Amino acid sequence: MEENFKMVAKTLFGFEDLLATELTKIGAQDVKKGIRSVSFVGDKGFMYKANLAVRTAIKILKPIHTFTVNNETDLYKNIYNMNWDAYLKPTGTLAVDATIHSSLFSHSLFIAQKTKDAIVDKFRDNTGQRPNVDLKFPDLKINVHIDKNQCTISLDSSGDSLHKRGYKTATNIAPINEVLAAGLIMLSGWDGQTDFIDPMCGSGTILIEAAMIACNIPPNLMRKEFAFERWQDWDVDLFEKIEESLLNKTRDFHYKIIGYDKAPSAVAKAKDNVKNAQLDDFITIKQDNFFETQKQDELKLHMVFNPPYGERLNIDMQVFYKAIGDTLKQNYPNTNAWFITSNLDALKHVGLKPSRKIQLFNAKLEARLVNYQIYEGSKKAKYNK
Repeated sequence: MEENFKMVAKTLFGFEDLLATELTKIGAQDVKKGIRSVSFVGDKGFMYKANLAVRTAIKILKPIHTFTVNNETDLYKNIYNMNWDAYLKPTGTLAVDATIHSSLFSHSLFIAQKTKDAIVDKFRDNTGQRPNVDLKFPDLKINVHIDKNQCTISLDSSGDSLHKRGYKTATNIAPINEVLAAGLIMLSGWDGQTDFIDPMCGSGTILIEAAMIACNIPPNLMRKEFAFERWQDWDVDLFEKIEESLLNKTRDFHYKIIGYDKAPSAVAKAKDNVKNAQLDDFITIKQDNFFETQKQDELKLHMVFNPPYGERLNIDMQVFYKAIGDTLKQNYPNTNAWFITSNLDALKHVGLKPSRKIQLFNAKLEARLVNYQIYEGSKKAKYNK
């Protein structure tokens, strides 16, 4: 039996509950929420599984040592004294990144450099050889986290951020991060039991994440590489078993997923990405202006989208957001509509009362995920039901 160990999954602000639920569902033990993170316990196979299957994680870290640190000398000595032979060969390559929440240290790059120096010096003193730095494809990626005077050294099992799913070959202006897209869909409560539409689909990220959720397809099956594949204890047979067991849990989807965009270039990119994700059977993309569209039937419709915020596009945002409200109200009855925006002023012009508002961040922009329940007929009719 493989030994269990503690891991930490990093996520976006506001997704901690989603991530904790995801991890619990796939079998994580001792799940505890933090800020932008969730800690949990599992074995090596579970680490592989979490990287493959969890939609709202950015990274899965494996903490290997924690110590008190008051200055650079403490940091250097503690890292130098660790048994790095267990993780890296003298001829291997490494990369270090650091995050700091401490008044004792101010420069994360300096901390990363000091960590690298301690590891390299240890190997050179012991073997006469030293590992080299490789920022793109290191054999070992190390994360240093300093909170006040507590330092945690972790191995980064993911490598590149887990939002890089591997299906996206083409992006549009202001593309939405894949982890953010998946989280928005999950927060919206979509369960794959209705038609789904993204009326401003850009390069198709929300549509692809929605299809993967509907079919229970693991989000990171198409990634080229995880960092753990370069570790000394990499077990390809175990990884393939985990992959196969996840693929056996995919399910059929009997509704439609539709995307509109008025820009021909966006439609072409979205189609490329959908094809790349091998989801052509589930997703239809059309060139159309949302404001000139209407709902095609009387069935319940689920809508999630990421409209322009005015950050990069020169649009009259008040007029634009009023048109969103008018189109929903007039053309999309019986629709559960959700969208994210950081333009909190323009949001006031939608002209509909939101059922919910959830605070999130899109990159560094403070944003709101808002929900509008558009009922069939008038509100009066709805209350009389």
